Amino acid sequence: MLPLSYSPPHPRPNPCPSHKPKPKPQPRALPFPDALRAAAAAAAISLSLLAGNAAGAPSAWAGEQPPEICRGEDDGRDTEVKAEAVTNEQLVEEAWEVVNEGFLPDAGNRPWSPELWMQRKQDILQGSIKSRSRSHEIITKMLASLGDPYTRFLSPSDFSKMSKYDMTGIGLNLREIPDDNGSLRLIVLGLILDGPAHSAGVRQGDELLSVNGIDVRGKSAFDVSSMLQGPKETFVTIKVKHSNCGPVESVTVQRQMAARTPIFYRLEKRDNDNSSVGYIRIKEFNAVAKKDLVSALKHLQNSGASYFVLDLRDNLGGLVQAGIEIAKLFLNKGDTVIYTTGRDRQVQNTFVADSGPSVTTPVMVLVNNRTASASEIVASALHDNCKAVLVGERTYGKGLIQSVFELHDGSGIVVTVGKYVTPDHKDINGDGIEPDYRRLPDLSEARDYLLRCQSKKLS
Repeated sequence: MLPLSYSPPHPRPNPCPSHKPKPKPQPRALPFPDALRAAAAAAAISLSLLAGNAAGAPSAWAGEQPPEICRGEDDGRDTEVKAEAVTNEQLVEEAWEVVNEGFLPDAGNRPWSPELWMQRKQDILQGSIKSRSRSHEIITKMLASLGDPYTRFLSPSDFSKMSKYDMTGIGLNLREIPDDNGSLRLIVLGLILDGPAHSAGVRQGDELLSVNGIDVRGKSAFDVSSMLQGPKETFVTIKVKHSNCGPVESVTVQRQMAARTPIFYRLEKRDNDNSSVGYIRIKEFNAVAKKDLVSALKHLQNSGASYFVLDLRDNLGGLVQAGIEIAKLFLNKGDTVIYTTGRDRQVQNTFVADSGPSVTTPVMVLVNNRTASASEIVASALHDNCKAVLVGERTYGKGLIQSVFELHDGSGIVVTVGKYVTPDHKDINGDGIEPDYRRLPDLSEARDYLLRCQSKKLS
């Protein structure tokens, strides 16, 4: 079983549990986004469901690891594993093993320990499991026993729907792979068969070199996915290197779908203030959110905005990576965006801003009880780094990280594997974030608050 999505940037999937002799299928993984949405996980973030809706959004499809040798006759299609090759008992044990290796114990409302979980497996596997549907029922009940509403079973049909999520608009999923020099290469991890990229000749394991003539080597998979996005039925030209030692080819691909902008903005005057305020609403965090927010900020700054109001009310999340990238736009280089913690060391990570801020004027962030997941990451990052005051109501409090794992019969499980901790080391899950003000303060009052915050941090 391999994680379909993640929370940390590029987790390596846990190896399959070692049952009795068991077929070794080609791994199929979906690197991520969070999971309360229908595409389930509109957000695992996002990195695991690092994406949101108080849960997450997947960001890829099934695809085997990029090959280390040149492709010969392989057409890039995944090797299918017959469900019958795995026994019902092995399938249950496989799901059990995923939880055993990575489940975050304090995510559930019931006691959990490796010893209790081992006893659970022994009780379940005392007798034979007669049918595949029965094994699915057992897995469902086994996961429910954890008391975590986010850890759950996905039927093969539900898993298939999730795995078709497309962040690029051309039917491919990218993964960052470090080369021998430590630089990042972008490898095609998965393709929608007969999708636009596949039909144009792109194959799994190809390296993406440029988008519309812009060199993408060293860029993140998230940023390049945004570059590939565009209006439906328009064209994008990409340059790919086929396999490790294959030829370099430029191909033109027609986009099949476009992410709608979640950014709405205007310049307005407040009754009690002579200065102009740039109001920006972010409905959700998707692949084009960062790009469109940068454009909005520039337009409002050029129009004379003295400060900004960022409206995250009713924003349940989306792609967590999008939230992280948006938070960086407001932070100083080296500022912490968020920490991720969990039992698996691959989940333990620190995300920091890698460049200076695009905006240096005060920011007020509007939040309410439906501000969740990726939105809470943005709000806490700006607040804890003294870049914004929070205004409104306490936030939802969704700070858990889910990963999605495919099982050998095409079903899957979503498992809580970690949680987010704010730059000030606060666990927001269940508690949310308390705002600084219930109503919008005057600009001078907000400035004073941020200056006091900065002085306190320095001391």
